Amino acid sequence: MKGIIFDLDGVLLSTDQLHYEAWKKIADKLGVPFDKKINDRLRGVSREASLEIVLEKYNGYLSKAEKEDLCNEKNEYYKELLHTLDEDTIDPKVRETLAFLKNKGFRLAVGSSSKNTMTILHRTGLEDYFDAISDGNNISKSKPDPEVFLKAAEYIFLKPEECFVVEDAEAGIDAAVAGGFCPIGIGLAAEYSKTRFPIKDITQLKDIVFLKI
Repeated sequence: MKGIIFDLDGVLLSTDQLHYEAWKKIADKLGVPFDKKINDRLRGVSREASLEIVLEKYNGYLSKAEKEDLCNEKNEYYKELLHTLDEDTIDPKVRETLAFLKNKGFRLAVGSSSKNTMTILHRTGLEDYFDAISDGNNISKSKPDPEVFLKAAEYIFLKPEECFVVEDAEAGIDAAVAGGFCPIGIGLAAEYSKTRFPIKDITQLKDIVFLKI
């Protein structure tokens, strides 16, 4: 194994609360219920797919253009909240683990559906750890389609079978499996049946990546 592809949100940091607050504004505007349980279902999926989940209990009709406007409105709320992020947002164990893996010669990439990936990495000081970024700006299909991970592997010049994928969402694990990657699950994904290696803490990667698999 030569490469490790990381999902962003829920793996390297958590912006769940920021997403929740932004989507809650949209849900309140539409008069539909929205809580943390629904927000958990949005993990790892695109903005457009997330909106469809938010709209499940909406009784009205929305055109494609209106839906696009809502997605853009949500993103503007979210981008405002991103200004609260800084280098202190990142758990020191994340930086320590990334530095360790990079020093051991692993090629590191981010594979995220977020179109705000570069902004987040820049504001938190994580961008220099990664050799490549694949995100919502260069894909046409969201997870569980493996496109974002396949492009990440391509960008670091590796085959899927040479890469681990670290994910916190079932949709992300499904994408990793579909693409032929070795899936490592953290958080909720650690309990998913398709996860090859469940971990509770990102520092456990130091041991897993050297296993003969």
